[in-house]
Amino acid sequence: MSLDLSDIQDVKSKGEIIYRAIGKINCPYLKRDVSFNSQGLTHLKFKDRRRARSKQDQYMRFKILGLAPKIISKSNTVQGVDTVNRFEKVRINSRTDTLLKTVNYYEFVAVINQIRAKVIVKQIENGEPFFWSIIPNWKISDTKRILYSSKDLELD
Repeated sequence: MSLDLSDIQDVKSKGEIIYRAIGKINCPYLKRDVSFNSQGLTHLKFKDRRRARSKQDQYMRFKILGLAPKIISKSNTVQGVDTVNRFEKVRINSRTDTLLKTVNYYEFVAVINQIRAKVIVKQIENGEPFFWSIIPNWKISDTKRILYSSKDLELD
């Protein structure tokens, strides 16, 4: 897919404005608010601390970002839960440490306006859940299984 770089920058800047305006959304499944913090916005741009997402990947995620609050606010069921132990940066006594924490990832899938998307909500131990990622339309394999971009929800 060939995309115009100026269009990518426009979609990205509009997406960032939308993202910052969201704040928190109540999730019926979690029975808690899900915050849209800086970690989620950074994750839309970068796969990890050292690797940026491709321009096309960023474009597709920012293009459908407006669906994320709708999917979270209407989700009474979860399509997947993954629990892992992972080193996370946490603030303790005015400094940042990297500690081994239990991390839960909740996957919510929906079709809105004929667009199929998966939203991932991340929760570090018993902390506040926050938006982690939105994944646009995915592929169906020859065996009729849904294929997402990877098996590691931290990178998706």
